[in-house]
Amino acid sequence: MYSFDSRIRYSECDSQARLTLAALMNYFQDASTFQSEILGVGGEYLQENNLVWVLSSWQIVVDRYPRLCEEVEIGTFPYAFRGCFGYRNFFMRTKEGETLAQANSLWTLLHLREQTMAHPTEKMKQAYALSQRLPMEYADRKIAIPDEGVREEPILVKKHHLDTNHHVNNVQFAEMAMESLPEDFAIRQIRAEYKAQAHLGDELIPYVARDAGRCTVSLQSPEGKPYAVVEFTR
Repeated sequence: MYSFDSRIRYSECDSQARLTLAALMNYFQDASTFQSEILGVGGEYLQENNLVWVLSSWQIVVDRYPRLCEEVEIGTFPYAFRGCFGYRNFFMRTKEGETLAQANSLWTLLHLREQTMAHPTEKMKQAYALSQRLPMEYADRKIAIPDEGVREEPILVKKHHLDTNHHVNNVQFAEMAMESLPEDFAIRQIRAEYKAQAHLGDELIPYVARDAGRCTVSLQSPEGKPYAVVEFTR
């Protein structure tokens, strides 16, 4: 397991001085990056071996959003490798041990140039110590695309949406989807399924289905190809 300590920054908070969901997701993403770099199987190693980990799905459950200046611990660990897939848990908790949020994620290893599936190398398998998965309620990673979602304004992919892999970062997809939430929608859980990479200049069209406790957003191409499907639960 890898963990690091932090304090909630003003730049990470919403209008109520609480950590935003996007900032929480960035903390989790950073934790897995830090661990990989420390273990010697991070970005440079992956690039040298023509490999890249691509996030396939998220499930994040939030018990409480920490407040400005609150001290927190963020941690992560892989709990399984199956073929070309890696399974990883995340958590955020207070210094006193209160669980604030937990997450499950599925990652796919690809050959970078060919964009075909790859198996983890022996060095990667030896570097990552597997741990027992968190005792959380695990949801299906597949999310049903709404049949009759309401079409909203298209989103043009710009430079600030891209990460080091030159495609839209998973947190950016989630933030795009969050724009479709009602003002008073307090997010208890987010599930996200990533289906295709989006690049600079692509147009993403949100199709949104809402009910009393859930909002599902499918971000699609003009031809109807889904890039990401994001489900928010109150």
